[in-house]
Amino acid sequence: MKKITLFLLVICLSSCVKKATTKVGKELPKKVFPELKANRYNVAFLIMDGTYNTELTAPFDIFQHTIFREGIKAMNVFTVADTDEAITSFEGMRILPDFNYLKDSLPKIDILVVPSAEHHLDTDLENKKLIEFVQKVDKEAQFVTSHCDGAFVLAKAGVLNNQVSTTFPSDIDKMRTMFPDLDIRKEVLFVHDGKYITSAGGAKSFEAALYLCEYLYGKDIAKSLAGGLVIDWDVEKVPHLIINKKEE
Repeated sequence: MKKITLFLLVICLSSCVKKATTKVGKELPKKVFPELKANRYNVAFLIMDGTYNTELTAPFDIFQHTIFREGIKAMNVFTVADTDEAITSFEGMRILPDFNYLKDSLPKIDILVVPSAEHHLDTDLENKKLIEFVQKVDKEAQFVTSHCDGAFVLAKAGVLNNQVSTTFPSDIDKMRTMFPDLDIRKEVLFVHDGKYITSAGGAKSFEAALYLCEYLYGKDIAKSLAGGLVIDWDVEKVPHLIINKKEE
């Protein structure tokens, strides 16, 4: 009788364990990070819900194409966000971030790109973790760049103090009001001051990205990258300002 009771008890416990496992569900798949090749610049694009497509894809396209040019230190391009879930751009594109800066071990970021997003003039500026991330990356990055209203995030992080910058043309006055101590210029499409490059954004994000490539790789490489994307590139034809061109 004892043997029968023990047998039934084992069956009961086994059933409970099986049900518990089933209730928990399948194990989540392991996150796969992008392959970052050595001897390249690591270029991180900071994205979030409401990111505008052009300010993200324009510099992403330019920088990604460096891997097809010989004899240069090309770029590893990847996205970072504060979530593992897909973010939705302003135009409705869904993008799965490569890294979650709140919990993943991040590679050293050589170039930070801050595309504009829908709430860069309001709620994103109150995101303490976002601002802290920009401040942390700024300490080691060789370049920090923004497009359109991404400059507001840089300004909030304090990294544009004592720098000259620009932003989306119709938001320059707003930025001047919000950050009265900053030197924010009009009538230019991008500004390069030290390691900071800020641009008007939109389609002119291509020009700002091409300028950085010309700065790093020379005119011939920049023209080649532009040609690959059918862009007529001549930096002298683009209204811009170079304040303090430093060798990085």
